[in-house]
Amino acid sequence: MSEHNSDKRLKGASMGTNHFAGVAEDVGGYGETWRKLAAHCKKHLPLIVFALILAVAGSILQILVPGRLQALTDIIQEGIAGGLDMDAVISVAVVLGVIFACTALLSFLQSYTLAGATAQISENLRSQISRKINKLPLKYFGRVSLGNVMSHITNDVDTVGQALNQNIGTLMSASALFIGSLGMMLWSNWIMALTAIFASAIGFLSSKAVLSHSKKFFKAQQNGLGAIGGHVEEVYSGHSVVKAYNGTKAAKEAFAELNGRLYAATWKAQFVSGFITPLMQFSGTLAYVSVVVVGAALVMRGQISFGLIVAFIMYVNQFTQGLTHIAETFPGIQSTTAASERVFEILDEDELSDESHKTQRLSSVRGEVTFKNLSFGYDKDKTIIHDFSAEVKPGQKIAIVGPTGAGKTTLVNLLMRFYEPDGGEICIDGVPISQATRGDVHSQFSMVLQDAWLFEGTVRENIAYKNKGATDEKIAEVCTAIGLHSFIASLPNGYDTVLNDEAALSEGQKQLVTIARAMIHAAPMLILDEATSSVDTRTEALIQGAMDMLMEGRTSFVIAHRLSTIKNADLIVVLKDGNIVESGVHGELLLQNGPYAELHRSQFELPARPA
Repeated sequence: MSEHNSDKRLKGASMGTNHFAGVAEDVGGYGETWRKLAAHCKKHLPLIVFALILAVAGSILQILVPGRLQALTDIIQEGIAGGLDMDAVISVAVVLGVIFACTALLSFLQSYTLAGATAQISENLRSQISRKINKLPLKYFGRVSLGNVMSHITNDVDTVGQALNQNIGTLMSASALFIGSLGMMLWSNWIMALTAIFASAIGFLSSKAVLSHSKKFFKAQQNGLGAIGGHVEEVYSGHSVVKAYNGTKAAKEAFAELNGRLYAATWKAQFVSGFITPLMQFSGTLAYVSVVVVGAALVMRGQISFGLIVAFIMYVNQFTQGLTHIAETFPGIQSTTAASERVFEILDEDELSDESHKTQRLSSVRGEVTFKNLSFGYDKDKTIIHDFSAEVKPGQKIAIVGPTGAGKTTLVNLLMRFYEPDGGEICIDGVPISQATRGDVHSQFSMVLQDAWLFEGTVRENIAYKNKGATDEKIAEVCTAIGLHSFIASLPNGYDTVLNDEAALSEGQKQLVTIARAMIHAAPMLILDEATSSVDTRTEALIQGAMDMLMEGRTSFVIAHRLSTIKNADLIVVLKDGNIVESGVHGELLLQNGPYAELHRSQFELPARPA
């Protein structure tokens, strides 16, 4: 239902280029993104804090291990000379066992708690996006592909949840391990501590330099997922058009280009961030060797015990392990930031204005509609509707005709408040619809669009959509009136047949279901946007009587290119370039020999044969 590009299909490879534009620039603004993410996680903060406390507690217990091993080493060293104290050995071993058991338990509890918290965060973000989608104006979906919107809900939210789960706990426990082991090393022996710090700093600074180049690639990776999602959705939703126009090769080429761009971004992100582990391993090995050499010299001088070297090697291990894990979380944090930015892109979109303050209600609507000096343009610099005025009496059938781009569907979009006019107003029963809520306005209309929309559910559920009180008898009566009952009865489970990919309905049958839905809804006003365009002339003749019955007593707006469906309209309005160029009944307009008569001749009169 759109003359304004709402049905986007194939766009070619150029679509992907826009998604990757600016990838070469530094992403920036990460602090603001994390501030927003923290605000969205506020409700789950107690669980996250509890998980972080468990992570820190587990790291503290790990820091106690080297001291116990130092004591055990010294006991054994002394025992070699004067007899081994087994009670002391067993005592230290029991303490070590308790520490290891508690560490394992804390690690399990931390993982369990953090997994639950991050899953709730993902659920919350999806719910917020879902609510946001319901608040977005229709023009947003005219410029953004459905596949890209879906990528926000799936890929981006999943990335945020998984990365938070994998990196927050690791970052906190690694930070605690790093700080604690550093403090123990400085307390135990400052000479060996400075040796380990200097060796480890080489790897850490190198990792920081590497990570500074990977930000843009993680951003490009998330954009690439959205671009591919949009392309796939468009191609496969319009696969019949692709096949009919032999567009398979072009679609494959477009996909290959987008896939290649995604591959390049993903490969670069993973390749660059992959340098971190080898660099940290190198610095860790360098720290081990340095500490052993310096420690051996200190032992030879009698300044430290052999047990301290054993403990110090473990401290160095914990120190470099903490530093390595901190560095390894950076790619995940960058991935989280890139995905979060895309999530907040949609969450920060301008919403429809809040209408909770409006108290005006449309009740007992008779169906009188007045258009007063209406003007509108999808773009501010291009007006489509120009100073449009018209009066529609209750119960009238108004046909809106005109060439493509005349503003027919746009007029209905304004009537339904899918868009707001730039000037003028529309009144229902004398009440400006801008004073009523959108939901109140929508409830006054039944609508049958050119594109039939069905969801996966039973035939009965599709027909009684939003009208749960509709009885089986009423549904059968409506379906019989439009000639649909016999077809439904032939289905495997009748009205309980589930409409999905396996239940193949023709476009005409789908349209009949949507017409039955409109009849069940029984709103005081009706909009038919090329409602019979998908059915053959025989079916059209069959349902025309049912449509007349549906429109009886209701104000009806019929957008039609097929003039045979509107001959009995109470008023025919002919639009051209957003203006009314003619109005009247069928016979009068033919006698005027104007634009309507020209449209009529183009459909019903054969051109003269050439001599």
